[in-house]
Amino acid sequence: MRPDRGGGLFRRYTLILAALLSLALIVSGGIGAWLAYQDARALVDELQREYARSAASRIEQFLQTVELQMKGAVVSGRTGGTPDLEARHIELLRLLRIAPSISDAASLDASGHERVRVSRVSRDVLGSDIDRSSDPAFAAVREGRTWFGDIHFRKLSEPYLEMSIAGNRPDDGVVIADINLKFASDVVVGMRIGESGKAYVVDARGGLIVHPDPGMALRMTNLADVPAVRAALAQRAGTSAPQPTVIASIDGGPRTIAAHATIEPLGWHVIVEQPLREAFAPMFASLARTAFLFLISIVLAGMASLFLARRMTTPIRALQHGVRRIGDGHLNERVEIHTGDELEALADQFNRMAQKLRESYAGLEQKVAQRTHELEEANRAKARFLAAASHDLRQPVHALGLFVAQLEEAPDDGTRRQLIGKVAASSAAVSDLIEALLDISKLDAGAVAPQPTEFALQPLFDRVEQALAPTAHKKALRLRVRPTALWVRTDPMLLERVLQNLCTNAIRYSMQGGAILAARVRGPNVSIEVWDTGIGFSTEQKSHIFEEFYQVAGTPDGGGKGLGLGLAIVDRLVRLLELTISVRSVPSRGSIFTIAAPRATAARQSGSVQSPLLAPVRFEALPVLLIDDDAVARDAIEGLL
Repeated sequence: MRPDRGGGLFRRYTLILAALLSLALIVSGGIGAWLAYQDARALVDELQREYARSAASRIEQFLQTVELQMKGAVVSGRTGGTPDLEARHIELLRLLRIAPSISDAASLDASGHERVRVSRVSRDVLGSDIDRSSDPAFAAVREGRTWFGDIHFRKLSEPYLEMSIAGNRPDDGVVIADINLKFASDVVVGMRIGESGKAYVVDARGGLIVHPDPGMALRMTNLADVPAVRAALAQRAGTSAPQPTVIASIDGGPRTIAAHATIEPLGWHVIVEQPLREAFAPMFASLARTAFLFLISIVLAGMASLFLARRMTTPIRALQHGVRRIGDGHLNERVEIHTGDELEALADQFNRMAQKLRESYAGLEQKVAQRTHELEEANRAKARFLAAASHDLRQPVHALGLFVAQLEEAPDDGTRRQLIGKVAASSAAVSDLIEALLDISKLDAGAVAPQPTEFALQPLFDRVEQALAPTAHKKALRLRVRPTALWVRTDPMLLERVLQNLCTNAIRYSMQGGAILAARVRGPNVSIEVWDTGIGFSTEQKSHIFEEFYQVAGTPDGGGKGLGLGLAIVDRLVRLLELTISVRSVPSRGSIFTIAAPRATAARQSGSVQSPLLAPVRFEALPVLLIDDDAVARDAIEGLL
């Protein structure tokens, strides 16, 4: 008796349930954490970009305001349509008053000569006529356009930007101003990005313009190799799609997350950086809370798995005990489980199985006796078949030996010729019987595989007629074949063998008249019929004609004319081809065998089909190579040749 494994089952189910619940919690928690990280990352990215866009927008608005104020000074510098020094001076003074960020301004005429220059730190100059036509501030600007120069620092204190604006008309001239970028510095330095985040501005080449640390800006530090600056410089001009944030470490320091925004008129970039730990601090706190809840869930899952495993294994143990009792032969044992689920249904099935086992044991001896009887019948049938085959084979072989003995003592040539004919007949009978037995063996063993195809019946009918017409002629009978243009779908070689056997039987069992081979359409099939004027058979004999070695009694010569295997082969071939065969017969008047074969498609029915004729071959003066491992066979064939 096998040991009770209930404890092992309980432990196994406990571990499995705990693992499944834990796995579900891990997967769910992992997916939740990943989604939370993605949401937090997207929020931080958007916040960083918003910081950068806000600073860039304020600096851009500042420059646009200064640009509008300078354009007003250019347009208003006219009196009666002619530029006037006093008017230019007044407009430039007004420009300094309304634009505190402008420290110096100059008005140039259309030829590039300086007419007026004003400053907050030096005396104003009127009518200096200094030629500044080669100055980039004049040469690079176009009508109605604005030009921005490079950043420069005055007394290494504050950054300044040179800016020039041309009027909308050719004779309006140009206004050039130095703009103090202290406002931009205030915007950047005053931004609060968490506790330790910062913002700074670089130009189109990565040069630092504004930074919370003034010393770095005064040193004109180039930050083109910093990952955040490199990403900003790589952004295509005019790209409005949100750019991804950059997470990197600078010079081995803590990792930071950075975003940038572009100041379009100047090609400058505002970079916003914040330590990664600080930016993701809320997310890390949320993950810590999630991990704590996850541990609590794991503990609860373990407790639940213990409870579920106990509920599951208790009825299973009862089922195991009952099945063991049934297996030991106690078929009256019943498994009692009342869980209201599949386990109770399984127990009911085991109870029904035990009932059926009791019933099956009661009739087992009768079934064994029946199967034994069937096997004995099969063995007797096989023995009858072998006995009939050996009997039919022994007769012609015995006769063949007697004829050979008589041939040795034949007194004259006429007697020898008669004996040779009998020897040939006995040899043919032995050959036919062996061939028929081999055919039946191959069919029973499944060694013959049909190869169905569509073909015309007429060439097949012609071959049957050519093969059997001489035999019919020797008996003064006639084998008639009705011409047909029908096509069928089956195996042509196997169907030809069936028709040859049927026609051979028709000629063998007919003493007058003959046989007819014909075909006609019957619905979707073609009915192939073999008529004869033979001895026929009765209704009682009809059920046996397809058995091996069965011959109809009452043949014209008082005995069997064949081997009794022809129709047995026909029956096996018809079943192999999945065709149907029917028989009608009247004793002493003849029989009709009908085979129904599938008709081929209508497109294949048109046209007449001629039987192919083989060209005659002449064998005179041809060398012959004879190969055989049997010396007797070699001598026989050599003598025949």
